[in-house]
Amino acid sequence: MRPTPDLVKQAVFNSLGERVVGARVLELFAGTGALSLECLSRGAVSAICVEKSSKHAEFIRQNASAPEFVAGTLEVRVHDVFVVLKQLVETGDKFDLVLADPPYGEKNVGRRSTSFAQHLLDDANIPKLLSPGGRFVLGHARRDTLSIPAQWREVKLLKHGDSMMRFFEVNVGTDSNAPR
Repeated sequence: MRPTPDLVKQAVFNSLGERVVGARVLELFAGTGALSLECLSRGAVSAICVEKSSKHAEFIRQNASAPEFVAGTLEVRVHDVFVVLKQLVETGDKFDLVLADPPYGEKNVGRRSTSFAQHLLDDANIPKLLSPGGRFVLGHARRDTLSIPAQWREVKLLKHGDSMMRFFEVNVGTDSNAPR
């Protein structure tokens, strides 16, 4: 587990601003759940953390039981992220913010990235989970050069040391939320 550095987290939330207030949040590769807990402390109405490690999931639950958090606003799912994404689409869930700062991938000069960050960008389920105007915030290593699929439009990029945080919206021309 590599927690999102505090300076990076602060920059992300400064960039999100009022978008967090009243938001439904999905955090993938949650680790400590710090991003979801920060969202809840800033006025998000609910958050789902997806974390494969039961040990980390228990840590998230303990932190969420602090008095400053309203009971029932945080759900922790101990499962593979890509399985949960499919399940959430099947149940029709929608989120205003999808946050992911997965384990970093390797340097990939001259070849397409095989990192979790790239797999998330390529996953067709995430655009289906975003509410209209929702944002997908993705962290990755600077050395991990990502290919941005046509379904995404990058609206902001933050760099800090080896960390990059990218903000995406569903590209309107490929809007998977639009009626077919």
